[in-house]
Amino acid sequence: MTAMSSGCSRYVQLSPDEFRARLPEALAIYVNAMHYPEGTAEQRAPMWLTHALREGWRCMAALDADGVLLGLAYGYHGRAGQWWHEQVRQGLTRRFGHETAERWLSDYFELTEIHVDPQKQGKQIGEDLLRRLLEGIDKENVLLSTPEGTNRAWNLYRRTGFVDVLRDYHFTGDPRPFAILGRPLPLDPR
Repeated sequence: MTAMSSGCSRYVQLSPDEFRARLPEALAIYVNAMHYPEGTAEQRAPMWLTHALREGWRCMAALDADGVLLGLAYGYHGRAGQWWHEQVRQGLTRRFGHETAERWLSDYFELTEIHVDPQKQGKQIGEDLLRRLLEGIDKENVLLSTPEGTNRAWNLYRRTGFVDVLRDYHFTGDPRPFAILGRPLPLDPR
């Protein structure tokens, strides 16, 4: 575990084994932050564990002084054949054409998850996690998907330079509209 200090929290890069050990804590934050129903954590756990095996996977965690998880962010190198990649490629191609899809999806880091305990939101933890996760990533772009609607996450993404790539997109199996946001890497300094 690589430690970095910032304010009242410690930011650490988790190894896949450390991520697995903290998975129940991480999923509890995810379910709480996203207002998902009970049972969601059990459904998501296998997917998150599979993500940790992907090329370029990286995870940053925010911990309080006692080592309690306050938030985490992870992602990996996106590529053809991955479910999210194929869904976004299909949406971009249908709406804007192959060239736009290729421009965004040819060399990117997928910011898969970023969540902060709702009681700790508004204290720069999310932005710190985002910046630390993306620091040194050797990809042209970073992409993410988020449910449509203005909230703290949207404010964070806009503040850090993310732009609309695809709006009001419906992923297979989810009735909610999502936005695909992206930006070139590296992030601008604060």
